[in-house]
Amino acid sequence: MAFKFENLRVWQRALELTGDIDELTKKFPTEERFILTSQLKRATDSICLNIAEGSTGQSNKEFAKFLGYAQRSGIEVVSCLYVGRRRKIISDEDFDRFYKETEEIIVMIQALKKGLR
Repeated sequence: MAFKFENLRVWQRALELTGDIDELTKKFPTEERFILTSQLKRATDSICLNIAEGSTGQSNKEFAKFLGYAQRSGIEVVSCLYVGRRRKIISDEDFDRFYKETEEIIVMIQALKKGLR
């Protein structure tokens, strides 16, 4: 693998999450296409994109900053999951699954960030 981020397990997990969320949002009603679908997909994509962007050619301080962005995007994903469940678009089962996946990624980001110090 040519880039540092490709070897990061947290990036790999975030990339898996983007695919899983993409599949989930295909079940959303069309009226949510430019609302919750778009927001949830962008937030999920932002997790792995920020990990990748911060990892290459950056100082540890700069990488930590991008990991912070990725972490905040993870929190946004969790909030979107709540909105989707509230609107009865996301089942309790899907909510629990994606909440747990996102939470685990956020914990991994926190650990990586802490390890940079």
